[in-house]
Amino acid sequence: MSTSHSSDLPAYADSIHHDGSSRYVIAESGQEPRLGEEVLLRIRTSPAAPVRTVLLRTCPDGEQAFIEMRPGARTPACLWWEARVKLTMPTVNYRFLLFTDDGPLWYNAAGVQRHLSTDAEDFRLVADYLAPRWVWDSVFYQILPDRFADGDPASNVRDGEFSYRGFEAKARQWGEPSSAKGAEAMVEFYGGDLKGIEDRLDYLVDLGVNALYINPVFSAFSNHRYDVVDYFGVDSHLGGNPALVSLRSATAARQMRFILDIVPNHCGVNHPWFQDAQADQTCQTAEYFIFNRHPDDYECWLGVKSLPKLNYRSEKLRRIMYSGPDAVFRHWLRPPYSADGWRIDVANMLGRYGANQMGMEVGQGIHWAVKEENPEAYILGENFFDSTGQLQGDCWDATMNYAGFSQPLWYWLSGFEIRQHQYPQVVESSLTWPTSALVESWQAHRAAVPWAIARQQLNMLGSHDTRRIASVVRGDKSQVRLALGLMMTYVGVPCIFYGDEIGLEGQDPESARGCMLWDRCHWDEELRTFHQKLIRLRRTSSALISGGFQVLTVENDSLSYLRDTDQEQIVVIGHRGPGPREACDLPVLNGGVEDGSVFTEIFTGSVATVQSGRLPIPSMGPGISIWQCKLLTGRRKTRR
Repeated sequence: MSTSHSSDLPAYADSIHHDGSSRYVIAESGQEPRLGEEVLLRIRTSPAAPVRTVLLRTCPDGEQAFIEMRPGARTPACLWWEARVKLTMPTVNYRFLLFTDDGPLWYNAAGVQRHLSTDAEDFRLVADYLAPRWVWDSVFYQILPDRFADGDPASNVRDGEFSYRGFEAKARQWGEPSSAKGAEAMVEFYGGDLKGIEDRLDYLVDLGVNALYINPVFSAFSNHRYDVVDYFGVDSHLGGNPALVSLRSATAARQMRFILDIVPNHCGVNHPWFQDAQADQTCQTAEYFIFNRHPDDYECWLGVKSLPKLNYRSEKLRRIMYSGPDAVFRHWLRPPYSADGWRIDVANMLGRYGANQMGMEVGQGIHWAVKEENPEAYILGENFFDSTGQLQGDCWDATMNYAGFSQPLWYWLSGFEIRQHQYPQVVESSLTWPTSALVESWQAHRAAVPWAIARQQLNMLGSHDTRRIASVVRGDKSQVRLALGLMMTYVGVPCIFYGDEIGLEGQDPESARGCMLWDRCHWDEELRTFHQKLIRLRRTSSALISGGFQVLTVENDSLSYLRDTDQEQIVVIGHRGPGPREACDLPVLNGGVEDGSVFTEIFTGSVATVQSGRLPIPSMGPGISIWQCKLLTGRRKTRR
């Protein structure tokens, strides 16, 4: 069994811990830190560690400054050091310098180290951040409207109703497999609509989810509707604007939130803006696009001519999309629709084209427009890659956490691969991906953003743009449960792709967008019950909603970590197999877990008590094991 510290560091380095959770960062206001207020920062070490002095290093206005931390609360398992710092800047970077018998050690968001690091790896506090607090205890459910439920057959697309990209629209029977590929598959419709979602809300309440991420609903010609032709109108085949008003009323009655999906990077080739621009290069909307040679040579999303790219050098475009008083981004946040936020399609490409790199300017403009309408609106960007530059508190609230959670998990479970839109589409490796690579990938992406952002990143096992998790793990149900358990207990906000809870499969994005099956004889009932139990835990556990995160062990095929608050500690063990993981005494002392702490495994009911800094764990097969300890108020005696 190995732990996570570097070989040139002392063993007690694993007991040094700080993150941005409420045990370590305590603002005077008791909420998000405000500019000008003092914040109490704490760092935890082993009481046996030969630490003589701890300094808090900040950099006010660019000049290095140190504050000596004082020893605070002490237990047999840990010693807390604390210091107060005043937030004089919108973003405060900080790290710790520990003087020990083994020499000086630095500790920042990347971990313990001896070398001098850059400010990029510092912890960060963001003052006056408008956090979407409601997402903290949310579990999202993603729905592709055409494939979820058909509530009003009268609104369905009919065979041959229109032609798009050279193919006629085709109505399909619910649940029958698609027979088309590529562009032709985009005009196959199954009849799902907003009424269907409303009719199934009680199913979702029973499952336990309390927030919806709904793929595009605005008028378009494809079944996915990322080729929008009217940003101010819900597609009539989904029920039109009245259906969204009705859905808002029904979700509100169930205390359920929803966010809408918008495509500000490009529109559909049939959008009136583009049709007018093609017809007349002097018209008002011509500046909304990038024509290399009018009318047919224009920039588009990844070369797809049906998706012309929008040009944010146009002030008029910026006003109609987000900055103006009646802009698109503002309109749908207002009654009677009152959406709770936005998912922004291809946010990594938005406002970016060649020499014109306006991504941050556009993103920040959207941020302030949305927060002006609703300070608690959730702004979620799509980005398969490194999105940390836009996750510093002044742009997106979160991204779909592919690079920071999903992809490392897929690689760990099924092997490393690289995918891209252009050819070659997939480059695979047969080598097993090490557990250390999973842990270090997760840490790198957590370390690059403020904790306030990390705790609201949207974590997924799959989406409409990926394979389904059941197919990623080749149908191995224990691996599906493992993946789900890790998602539900990791830092961030979990999101379930519709149908994953009943075992739907899909080897590629097209097949992953199959219809939801409503005949229970096709359901994996055990898997759905497993989802319900984990969702209930995620929504009620203080450790999972607001707790810290600390890796305890990293093994060849397993990892364990701690989530903790003052009220609760949760130890998670994930094992990918293929064989069983032998019984062991799991070291938990470095997590500040005291001897005598009693943990209960949530699935089996097994009980174990920490002795000599170790939690006795029975053998387990591939899958997930979650141990919970409720801390009684006043149970722990501390001394100064």
